[in-house]
Amino acid sequence: MKDVITKALTEGIEYDKLTVEGSESKYEVKIVSDVFDKKSTIQRHKIIYALLDSYIKTGEIHALTIKAMTLSESEK
Repeated sequence: MKDVITKALTEGIEYDKLTVEGSESKYEVKIVSDVFDKKSTIQRHKIIYALLDSYIKTGEIHALTIKAMTLSESEK
């Protein structure tokens, strides 16, 4: 499932860094992208949730922790 999540995010968003960890329907996504510039945490999470919505609805992803930041935020 980690590969599926990675593929969905890769196809849906340009990013500088992406890691996907977890198993058994519980995952953590850490993503660095300037797409998140000037967006609130909620707006950032909505972008990720939209890309993974079908997997959340089927229960393949039950719990999702998201750490979404811009490149400059990740360098601090």
